[in-house]
Amino acid sequence: MKRLLPLLLLVTLLLTACHGSQGMAEFAVPEEFDASRDYEITFWAKNDTNRTQVDIYEKAISDFEALYPNIHVNMRLYTDYARIYNDVITNISTGTTPNVCVSYPDHIATYLTGQGTVVPLDGLFADEQYGLGGSSLLYDGPSMDEMVPQFLEECRIGESHYAIPYMRSTEACFINKTYVEKLGYEVPDELTWDFLWEVSEAALAKNPDGTFAVNGQNVLIPFIYKSTDNMMIQMLKQLDAPYSTPEGEIQIFNDTTKDLLFTISPHAASQAFSTFKISSYPANFLNAGQCLFAIDSTAGSTWMGTDAPLCDIAPDKIVRFETVVRAIPQFDPGHPQMISQGPSVCIFNKRDPQEVLASWLFAQFLLTNDVQIAYSETEGYVPVTTKAQNDPAYVDYLSRGGEDNKEHYFAKIEAVQLLLDHTGDTFVTPVFNGSASLRDAAGQMIEEVCKSRRRGQTVDEAYMEGLFEKINSLYRLDQTAASIGGPGSADDLGPLPAMSKGLLIVLALTWCGIAVWWLRSRKKE
Repeated sequence: MKRLLPLLLLVTLLLTACHGSQGMAEFAVPEEFDASRDYEITFWAKNDTNRTQVDIYEKAISDFEALYPNIHVNMRLYTDYARIYNDVITNISTGTTPNVCVSYPDHIATYLTGQGTVVPLDGLFADEQYGLGGSSLLYDGPSMDEMVPQFLEECRIGESHYAIPYMRSTEACFINKTYVEKLGYEVPDELTWDFLWEVSEAALAKNPDGTFAVNGQNVLIPFIYKSTDNMMIQMLKQLDAPYSTPEGEIQIFNDTTKDLLFTISPHAASQAFSTFKISSYPANFLNAGQCLFAIDSTAGSTWMGTDAPLCDIAPDKIVRFETVVRAIPQFDPGHPQMISQGPSVCIFNKRDPQEVLASWLFAQFLLTNDVQIAYSETEGYVPVTTKAQNDPAYVDYLSRGGEDNKEHYFAKIEAVQLLLDHTGDTFVTPVFNGSASLRDAAGQMIEEVCKSRRRGQTVDEAYMEGLFEKINSLYRLDQTAASIGGPGSADDLGPLPAMSKGLLIVLALTWCGIAVWWLRSRKKE
């Protein structure tokens, strides 16, 4: 026992030493940045194999390091945000989180369940020297007044901002105008859901040989939606129906949700409507003349249309048609509602405040005009600052839409202009620990109904009750922040990481060993 006890205590100390940032002191902005030291910070970002975006990141890092030669930035690229999220969750438990990370606010809300993991940025925003537009910055960054307020508000979780917006997009409907007019319809300036459902069903008419009349092919999916979670969320918002509260109360299982699923059901059964998860990318079907309405992020606009600069299908499969870009369909076009989305940047807390300040200097550099404008021009993103939006170079870029099919591809610039024109009509969903699961659940209900109807199953009241129960259980929506004490409460910790579980087991064994040793000592006495 005397040999075992020191070993157990050593293991406990080692595990405790590497157990993330639990108990880390709250970050306070240093009075001065110590430029006499060298800093090495890690930056995790997402990239969809777009080499141009990688070049922009690398140039931003190079330009930043030229200004701050004592700060070295190591970039790690991921193919999707889910992988970033999973790695961050794993690394929180081992204290090896990155310094700067591109993420979504829903994911950041989960990061916050680890005490002191993510730095609240309000103090940094307001700092006279190093804050937004600060006097000691070595670059021309935006001031607080030059941040688009709607985009900045997305980064608020509870009472504090835990991120800065990096890029923003919304969703758009990319339409094969040629086929819509062939069916005898005219594309309106403002789409409605009724219009999309009607035209999509009409497009299913076939020739005597079994091919579809509108395209002469054996394949046609008139309406494909890329993100069904956004589809459900925006439909509920347009109808002013409940989704969730900022405190994390789940409200999505309501009669309006049920009615929306009943509306979607017959169009899934006729196969006038499908989803990305069931059929694949909307752009591929649109460009092959096998889709009339493709709804995707405005950031995906460079993939949409006959002359799209990015395309995943063979050139001989592309069908020529006239493409038009519209806002997503509405229930009330007079009061449009569309989601605002896009990557944000958070900073992880470290034991050295100077290292955190170095991380902030780099994160804020991503808001400078050169970075914002260059990244926006790669796809249908919008800069998150009015400083960049009003820059003469950016205004000139927007004015040249259609000049070529690469940098000035018309669909990309029209998609960007769509968000610029409707920034005031955008909304975001409440962010809390569990909001990412709720978002997934919203889309999964549409996916389940579509799959059930394709299999010939009945979708009725009994089906809906079972679906609600299944989704609630599958995504553990009864274990969100509101149901276990609210955001920031002592109960709001989520599932323990494996390292934490191991630590608790070792601690229990250690105390058991101490008890046994003490009892044996007493017995000898």
